[in-house]
Amino acid sequence: MTRNTAQPVLTSGDVSLRRVTHDDVADRFALGRSAEILKGYGVDAAEMGPYTHDDAKAWVAAHVDKDHAFAIDHRGALTGVVFLHSLDETDKRAILAVGLLDEAKLDQGIGEAAIRLILGYAFDTLGLHRVALRVLDDNARAIACYRKLGFVEEGRLRENALVAGRWQDDIMMGLLASEFPA
Repeated sequence: MTRNTAQPVLTSGDVSLRRVTHDDVADRFALGRSAEILKGYGVDAAEMGPYTHDDAKAWVAAHVDKDHAFAIDHRGALTGVVFLHSLDETDKRAILAVGLLDEAKLDQGIGEAAIRLILGYAFDTLGLHRVALRVLDDNARAIACYRKLGFVEEGRLRENALVAGRWQDDIMMGLLASEFPA
């Protein structure tokens, strides 16, 4: 899908969502890989090599041309990414993915603010009826954030992910436009 050049910049307090650009490569490289962040994604840091400049370029390339993909900036610094994918215009639904990249920025409400912004965009600008997501069952931080924003657990895929030699469930969560406060 080709990027919509009219994609807005969304701001709430000191958190902004903006287009990912090729200028983000150096900042993404500087953030590197955090074992704590990778654990939330279901990735064992011990299985990963050092983070390279080519990895940073690949990260940017994976997001720069996607519609509905936003860099998360906190106080002007790249902090993560949030995007909607698998958008179904007929059924007015999409799947949310979010990831902070800076371990020092966890537990500050940045992810919550970013998700709130993209949900407003999804429901108000795109006219979606429903946004869904999936999260590993041991990612208590993310689950608490999603629940705070109104997401409801809708199902569980038992032992769906093998992480560091241990099976984990994927929790499926969803939020309807009528459940999201304006």
